[in-house]
Amino acid sequence: MEITYASPSFSDLRAAATSSSMPSSARPVRIIPLQHPTATTSSSSPPNAAFSRWTAKLRRMTWMEWIEFFLPCLRWIRIYKWREYFQVDLMAGITVGVMLVPQSMSYAKLAGLQPIYGLYSGFVPLFVYAIFGSSRQLAVGPVALVSLLVSNVLGNIADSSTELYTELAILLSLMVGIMECIMGLLRLGWLIRFISHSVISGFTTASAIVIGLSQAKYFLGYDIDGSSKIIPVVKSIIAGADKFSWPPFVMGSIMLAILLVMKHLGKSRKYLRFLRAAGPLTAVVLGTVFAKIFHPSSISLVGDIPQGLPKFSVPKSFEYAQSLIPTALLITGVAILESVGIAKALAAKNGYELDSNQELFGLGVSNVLGSFFSAYPTTGSFSRSAVNHESGAKSGVSGIVLGIIMTCALLFLTPLFEYIPQCTLAAIVISAVIGLVDYDEAIFLWRVDKKDFLLWTITSTTTLFLGIEIGVLVGVGVSLAFVIHESANPHIAVLGRLPGTTVYRNVKQYPEAYTYNGIVIVRVDAPIYFANTSYIKDSCDLHRF
Repeated sequence: MEITYASPSFSDLRAAATSSSMPSSARPVRIIPLQHPTATTSSSSPPNAAFSRWTAKLRRMTWMEWIEFFLPCLRWIRIYKWREYFQVDLMAGITVGVMLVPQSMSYAKLAGLQPIYGLYSGFVPLFVYAIFGSSRQLAVGPVALVSLLVSNVLGNIADSSTELYTELAILLSLMVGIMECIMGLLRLGWLIRFISHSVISGFTTASAIVIGLSQAKYFLGYDIDGSSKIIPVVKSIIAGADKFSWPPFVMGSIMLAILLVMKHLGKSRKYLRFLRAAGPLTAVVLGTVFAKIFHPSSISLVGDIPQGLPKFSVPKSFEYAQSLIPTALLITGVAILESVGIAKALAAKNGYELDSNQELFGLGVSNVLGSFFSAYPTTGSFSRSAVNHESGAKSGVSGIVLGIIMTCALLFLTPLFEYIPQCTLAAIVISAVIGLVDYDEAIFLWRVDKKDFLLWTITSTTTLFLGIEIGVLVGVGVSLAFVIHESANPHIAVLGRLPGTTVYRNVKQYPEAYTYNGIVIVRVDAPIYFANTSYIKDSCDLHRF
């Protein structure tokens, strides 16, 4: 048996080996020169290597791939099986449409807009996303969280009853769409990886509570202060308790109970799945019939809603654009976290791949074109996408069917919406956001990782008491601080040799492994760079002595 060494000083070692006095029975020594990496064999790529690979990939693309790049719908149109898919897509579109019509009006009220703008936001973006979006099951339109963000920022600039408020909401849709398109084209979707799931869960939980409290005024029968902080809302509710009205509270509670029961039955029993989607429509029909027959004076109604499709118009009030940039960035981030995450999960379940950057571009185009038809910011909805998937949607045809239903609602059904009680729309919003209160995640994090639980608690608490913007900034900041701390203080495993082998393992996991006095063998579970070199050196010195 020979002993093999590797040495950077190959000639010196060979000379030392030949000149040393060794017994003739000693095992032969074979020296292998250690090859240092050169400029040509270095594993580090030049700064523009990634850009070169990207441009090379673009040059190799065929004309058909270019068309599919700008029109992702062609990917499923080419393989669409009309006899097999169209019926299920039709039923899925109708099912989600029944759900979207009342929800869109409810979310518009949450955003501080007239209900008609919720219907407008569920019209053009649906058709545009079906063409430019890459997900085949994602259902876009107004969502509760984005509506709350719109209301929170615009309420500080203009009164919700003014025309300026509506113009700013439409301008915000244009700005969000442009940002999403830019991020998609520049392939910047990876930036969201730095926001942990704990931050997302804590933020949505706190936001759901704020959204629910914001709808209390329709149940209680008197106005309360609109705020994204919980303390001013609670104080306002308590201060106006003497104005409490029983009729809207009773009716709203009954509608909320109906919605929750139908949602539970739809989730727990497969043969009753249609109840989950039919809940909002059922509540609207029952409330409208009651208001039409009895004309209760103490229950406020939606009122007159314009009939017809939205007209083309260019967004206005660009002088306020600079003050809307932070909110547009926040809504863009929420859109990426919510929509792209849902779209990827549904794509995995249905056996196709989804490009998050392409998805961002599709959402951006739908918001940009939607803003020219009086839509406020839209994104993918978790609940409606889940219903779309459960209903068997196979392609964007379900989204087109959904858009046709919204078209029919705008053309023919708006006179019926006049008698919808406000408390019914509030009950729809509350039933939708109850599922966003993710306390199960907090319990799971407490059991698994106390650090992530702390992050969840910090994000949810700051969002509740300091506002949505500050809550997001604090959550993201603490999340990045954790990342930096883990990078600067990496895990270091002390290795020992397993008896009878040349295998080295962590001595904490294998106590029987051999170690050597004065020598420490470690494995650093992170890249070594300037921020963690001192920590690694100190840890090695500590283990050696």
